[in-house]
Amino acid sequence: MPPSRIGDISTPSFFSGLHCASFFGIVELVTAVINAGGCEINQRDCTGSTPLAWVARNGHVEVAKLLLGREDVDPNLPDAGNRTPLGGAAREGHECVVKLLLEREDIDSNRPDKFLETPLGWAAFKGHGGVVKLLLRREDVDPNRTGDQDGTPLFWAASEGHEGVVKLLLGREDINPNRPGPHDRTPLGGAAFKGHDGVVKLLLEREDVDPNRPDKYNQTPLRIATVDGHEGIVRHLLERKDIDPNYPDANGRTPLGWAAINGHEGLAKLLLGREDIDLNLPDEHGHTPLSHATSRGHGGIVKLLQAQKSVESADTQQPHPL
Repeated sequence: MPPSRIGDISTPSFFSGLHCASFFGIVELVTAVINAGGCEINQRDCTGSTPLAWVARNGHVEVAKLLLGREDVDPNLPDAGNRTPLGGAAREGHECVVKLLLEREDIDSNRPDKFLETPLGWAAFKGHGGVVKLLLRREDVDPNRTGDQDGTPLFWAASEGHEGVVKLLLGREDINPNRPGPHDRTPLGGAAFKGHDGVVKLLLEREDVDPNRPDKYNQTPLRIATVDGHEGIVRHLLERKDIDPNYPDANGRTPLGWAAINGHEGLAKLLLGREDIDLNLPDEHGHTPLSHATSRGHGGIVKLLQAQKSVESADTQQPHPL
């Protein structure tokens, strides 16, 4: 049994000499074992992995060439985790092996594993730009396919901050930049949540990206970025003419309300720069941004708000605990 990458052990299948030689990528030994005969080229071991699966997962290019040159090799046999050799190579970022596998006419480039993640999904999540580029060249690859957490490749790349991969995916004409992932959050929302300024900027360059789409908690990307104090992201979002700076969350709080609550003076200035900002929108407890800033002692924000002609006096109620 190999010393690592032992995933789901299903059956006590034989771990052969060919499995061992393939695991370590020893070309001469693989050749000798095959020539000796009596070895099943597609035999699964205790992890459900074929020799090709180990080669692909560990990035052994020369052994991959050797095995893929045989007509009796099945390049799509999955392991116990239902991951194909292509899926394993893509997940680990082995670009050269992925290229070899994609040259096979009988390769299944979209087959998902037990997590319902495709090779493209894993490559995007891990930020393997070269692998993503190879996969996207194929017309049969679905760039919008989701896994068991409902995340598309674009969602994962955006959420993990992989700008290069995001660029590649946005270059596909059939990409859906607004398809939501976990928590019904869009790629833009995922990037805003993680504070990936560059990714947010890339997404907002697309006119068809919806900057106001809320997640299942009724949080827009602007609300998310404001709460966490991501000033660069807030600036990018506010540059969009179609942004709604007053969109309230599930508690009725606007981005300005959150800036006041958390004392983000710089964000408050940015928000107040919008002509369509509503300074007096109360939350579900009747508290305005000014009342929140006043009760929390954020003097700088209080001055900013009081300097606005349209601001109303702070109410006398105590803010509801967050």
